[in-house]
Amino acid sequence: MEFVRSMRPMVVVLAMCCVAASTAIVAAARADDFNDYPTSARAEYVFGCLKANGETRQAIDQCSCSIDVIASLIPYDRYVTAETVLSMSQVRGNLGGEFRSSAQAASALNDLRRAQAEAEVRCF
Repeated sequence: MEFVRSMRPMVVVLAMCCVAASTAIVAAARADDFNDYPTSARAEYVFGCLKANGETRQAIDQCSCSIDVIASLIPYDRYVTAETVLSMSQVRGNLGGEFRSSAQAASALNDLRRAQAEAEVRCF
C-alpha cells in the first residue's frame, strides 16, 4: 500500500509530461502547416505590398503581418492558384477569358480576397 501511495506523485508528473509533449507535437504540426509558404513567395508578396503601401518601416511590419495572416488562412497551393488566376485573368482574348469565367478560378480568387481582407483588418 505504501508503494502505491509513493508512486502517485510520479504517475502525475509522468502524465503531465505526456500532455506537455503531445501539446508540443500538435503545436509543431500547426507551425509546419503555417510555414508551408516558401520564403521567396513571402518575400515577393512583401515587396509588392511595400510598393503599394509606401516603403516605410511600418509598411514592412504590416506587409509581413499580412502574408502571415494569409498563410494562416489558405494553403500555399491555393494561394498559387489564386495568384495565377489573378495574373492570367489580365491576359486579353480567349485565354484570359477562361480564367475570368471559370468557377474554380473565381473560387480560388475569392478565397485569396477574403484572406487579404482579413489581413487588412488585422495588420493595417
